[in-house]
Amino acid sequence: MCFMKFREWITRPAFFQNMIPLVVLFLTVSCGASSINPVTATAVNNPTIIDSTAQATIQPTQTPPRTPPALPEIYQTGALNPFDTPRTYIQDTCQYLRNKLNPGGAPPGTVVMIIMIQAVFKGPVEESGGVNVGDLGIMMEELHKQGFVAINTKQFLAFMERNINIPPRSVLIIQDNRHQADNFNKHFRDYWEDWGWPIVNGFTSQPDTPDTLWQENAALEVEGWVDHQAQGVMIGTYMTDDTSKAIITRELQGSIDAFAEHFGKSPIAFIWPGGGFGLRPVQAARQLDYQLGFTSNSRGPVMFNWVPLAGEVDPDRPAYIPEAEIGDPLMTLPRFWPYQVLEWIDKVRVMGNEAAAYAEANKATELEYYDIVCQSTHGPLPSP
Repeated sequence: MCFMKFREWITRPAFFQNMIPLVVLFLTVSCGASSINPVTATAVNNPTIIDSTAQATIQPTQTPPRTPPALPEIYQTGALNPFDTPRTYIQDTCQYLRNKLNPGGAPPGTVVMIIMIQAVFKGPVEESGGVNVGDLGIMMEELHKQGFVAINTKQFLAFMERNINIPPRSVLIIQDNRHQADNFNKHFRDYWEDWGWPIVNGFTSQPDTPDTLWQENAALEVEGWVDHQAQGVMIGTYMTDDTSKAIITRELQGSIDAFAEHFGKSPIAFIWPGGGFGLRPVQAARQLDYQLGFTSNSRGPVMFNWVPLAGEVDPDRPAYIPEAEIGDPLMTLPRFWPYQVLEWIDKVRVMGNEAAAYAEANKATELEYYDIVCQSTHGPLPSP
């Protein structure tokens, strides 16, 4: 277009031909300017536009952060007394989920019945918590028939703390007070030899304990099927928050010293004598490295990070001391009395099944939460 105009100029009179050099220069400049992109021209005059344009071009698209889902509430059941509410005890949510979701750990719904037995009688039961020898046999046979398996204290602790794998229906059988070897051989050895079931003994380290009794029990300890744990020093000592520091220390530290001397081990569990306990005794036990404590309160079975406790006195069971305010479920664990076991076996089995189904229904949510919140700090979940 510009050069067509130029041809018109050179056909005009000579006067205008003298202007040709000037016209050529003018058209060259004007045509060149008209071919420049306005944006480019502006950019040349304003270099910041080039920078911002380039940045907009190369800036990657950022993925918005993922929002973790709300975790499900703790499993609830109508089988428990209304005063007895399941409580958790693991503070680190990520560590709890890692142990719970570990495919090598105990599967959800794994449940433990803790049973308290006093003396075993051939005839009528003569003390609270005692059991007739025939009724003991019926109880053990029914537990075995329903798929329960007895475990020892170390297995139980590993399960409660880290969800280490144990039988899905487990039972921890604790016989209180010191007993002669004849008691264990007559009433419990067959279950060890036939089924591999150990028995836990809450041994009272009374100062006047005969050497023969220590030796008999030490021999059973060496065999590996009688698992002795501490039950204080002086028979009949009932500890509460009003108990003096000296007595609390005597009962707790005295058991540790006696076990070291006669059994060559440190007890990891304390069976509260007479079922008495309190905040001060529990704290003192923790300071001395006791890791489990068993009451005489019968509230139900236990599961990983799941212990039924009460926050107030039940008028129908006034002897049951509320444990919830102490805030340490592993040191205030419930136990079934012998006469309650047959009534509860089916309930416990159903509770385990319900808890397993509840966990499966919420597994995807927990996996997503772990992936978003926990994996960066606790690592990926172990492989199957």
